Amino acid sequence: MNGRRLHAACSALAAFTLCGCVSQGTYDKLEADKNQEIAALQKQRGGLQEQVQGLQSQKSSLEQQQAELRRQIAALEQQKTQLLTATQQDKSQYDALVRNLTEEVQKGQLQVRQYKDMLTVDVAEQLFFDSGRANLKDTGKEVLKKVGEALKGYEDKVIRIVGHTDNVPISKAAQKVFPSNWELSVARATTVVRYLQEVGIPPERMIASGRAEYQPIADNDSAEGRKKNRRIEITLIDKNLVQEAGPGRK
Repeated sequence: MNGRRLHAACSALAAFTLCGCVSQGTYDKLEADKNQEIAALQKQRGGLQEQVQGLQSQKSSLEQQQAELRRQIAALEQQKTQLLTATQQDKSQYDALVRNLTEEVQKGQLQVRQYKDMLTVDVAEQLFFDSGRANLKDTGKEVLKKVGEALKGYEDKVIRIVGHTDNVPISKAAQKVFPSNWELSVARATTVVRYLQEVGIPPERMIASGRAEYQPIADNDSAEGRKKNRRIEITLIDKNLVQEAGPGRK
């Protein structure tokens, strides 16, 4: 009886021990599986966070690009407005200059031209000077005085005076004073500058230069063409353009 009971107790203990070992293994496996799932989800979560950060970075970059585009558009709109204003101002200046010199324009003594932001008064050389000479004639003084009065109001402009000749060489008699058309064209431009200064144009607003026969506006093969090429150009140029092109530019 006692032996039978002892055997039964041992059998029950063995069964209990065996059942306990199987439950632990299953638990460990389940725990390992869950850990893997958790690790996979955490990895997935990390990837999603990186994507979110990438999107936020792209959003920030796009917002910066949009801000830069808005700035550029605003700058272009401002430039457009300034250009329209400058164009209207240039046209008004051109119209005013033509009105002030209407009589001389109608007589054919001079021509007023506009190119972009520059105004040019072309005066025939024979109105100002005798052939091979750089002394201002009385008829030239009359016209030049009126031109000077018309130019006084353009304080934002530099006045460039350029002398031009045809391609006929200087006569031997005149070569003692002017060895070539270079010297003659410069001397004539300087004479005009001096006279404009006398009628009240500040000298710091003026530039004198000569181009001789090397900037013709007509064919030098005909008398009419040579007559057109012998001229004095008086051009109004914006001060900012002259300063940008000057030798002191940095």
